[in-house]
Amino acid sequence: MDDEIENATDVALTLAAVAGALVVAFVLGTILSAVVNRLGRRSELARGISKRLRRPDRAVLMVVAVWIAVRVTTDPSVSWRPAVEHALLIALIAAGAWWVGALAFVLEDSALKRFRVDVVDNRHARRIRTQIIVVRRLTVAIIVVCAIAAVLLTFPAARAAGASILASAGVISIVAGLAAQTSLANVFAGMQIAFTDGIRVDDVVVLEGEWGRIEEITMTYVVVHLWDDRRLIMPCTYFTTTPFQNWTRRAADLLGTVELDLDFRVPFGAMRAELKRLLAHTDLWDQRVGILQVTDAINGVVRVRALVSARDAPTLFDLRCFVREGLVEWLQRSSSDSLPRTRFEGVEEGRISEEPDVAPGRSQADGAAAQPAIPEPEVQLPPSIPVGPGIPGQPPLSTRQATRRVSVRDQTRVIGTVSAPQDVVETRVMSPVEAALAGAPGAGDTGEIGPEDLPGGASESAFFSGTAEGVERAQAFAGPGQEVIDEREETAERNRVEDERDAAASQDDADEREQDQDAVRRTADRDRPGDRDLGRGESQGDAGHDGDA
Repeated sequence: MDDEIENATDVALTLAAVAGALVVAFVLGTILSAVVNRLGRRSELARGISKRLRRPDRAVLMVVAVWIAVRVTTDPSVSWRPAVEHALLIALIAAGAWWVGALAFVLEDSALKRFRVDVVDNRHARRIRTQIIVVRRLTVAIIVVCAIAAVLLTFPAARAAGASILASAGVISIVAGLAAQTSLANVFAGMQIAFTDGIRVDDVVVLEGEWGRIEEITMTYVVVHLWDDRRLIMPCTYFTTTPFQNWTRRAADLLGTVELDLDFRVPFGAMRAELKRLLAHTDLWDQRVGILQVTDAINGVVRVRALVSARDAPTLFDLRCFVREGLVEWLQRSSSDSLPRTRFEGVEEGRISEEPDVAPGRSQADGAAAQPAIPEPEVQLPPSIPVGPGIPGQPPLSTRQATRRVSVRDQTRVIGTVSAPQDVVETRVMSPVEAALAGAPGAGDTGEIGPEDLPGGASESAFFSGTAEGVERAQAFAGPGQEVIDEREETAERNRVEDERDAAASQDDADEREQDQDAVRRTADRDRPGDRDLGRGESQGDAGHDGDA
């Protein structure tokens, strides 16, 4: 009876001590948090520590306080004490892992606040944010794995199993590696992408026939924002095993082409002048490259290519559309003969008379007088292709000559003639730009083409410019920014200098080794004649001794 009372008293004292320890730990944690807040009014790091570590601090302090209370108020011989201490040890490991993870988050948050993403040019900040997020996820995974391993090692049976696992680590690692090959490959590929600078957030890339920008990089996949607002999800291993295009790796400016198949009669000089005029009156062109080339001349057409440059991919897209539209309008307006066409050449057939022109035995003159005139065969050509009314540049049906008879002896082959009346006015639909120009004051006074006759591509049909949404889209697809490109250039230049320095050092080492080898050879050459003389003297001495003998 006395033992039961004593045990109950010990349990009550222990519970009271535990309760008091919890209260003290809670109060101590609150005071510590208040002190940190007081000190962190001017420190961003201190405020982050107070915010992130408030609960982990209290948890660690409370577990430690309870453990101290149990050890102080209980006898080591009590049967339930080892189980309680084991549970407190597991709780302390969990609280410690929580505290370490929170501290890692504080440091990462402090690094993230240095690179703001709520500014206009936030490309560099997004790259750093991506790397920090990858590090955070990796840190959390490592802390969780270590905490679980520490908890398992508190059990004797788990320690024995761990020893056996370590003994057979080779086989188990092979099996685990084969089982998680794809996942581990993506994880390591994500880390490689994040820290090797192969791609960055906002880089403009071309992959699988699509072009877009890198929107997000995780440890296992990469999100590509395509130009038409689709999202392409690619595994990280794709970017480490498959070639792809990165349009903003070292610079964002690009060259683009506009190709047209035209007739051989196209005036290249006038077309070059029109291209220069178009480029001079648009702000899409960066004034680097603007030339006209003839790249091919086969199958009855010539292929004309306009090569232009722009500061980034979105601007280049709109510039190509602008130049293409302008050149086509110029061909329609000023050089319609240059449009591609197919030519057909007809073949005339005539009937040959088998009767001789001059009878035998007569002179040519007599034969000509005696023979009656043979009528010349006539060839009836098919009528011209009917042309409907209202088609520009074609006469009415009443003014078209249906057939024509020609002699096969005529040297000039006539297919048909069409007499076009002079009072026929061509009717066609005007483009919006021409309609606006026609309605402007003073329009039609001169036939010259001015800057106002530019096509409407830059403002009416542009996808990346001309509107607020287009400008925002262009900024999104413009690349990582000049700051990042300059940083990449500096890194490349630094790597080049280091490579040159290493190459020079290697060459110096090789020269020193060669000089050492030359010195050794010269020393050996100097020592070799003495050795020969010494050997010759010994031989002569041996011969003298042999003679004396």
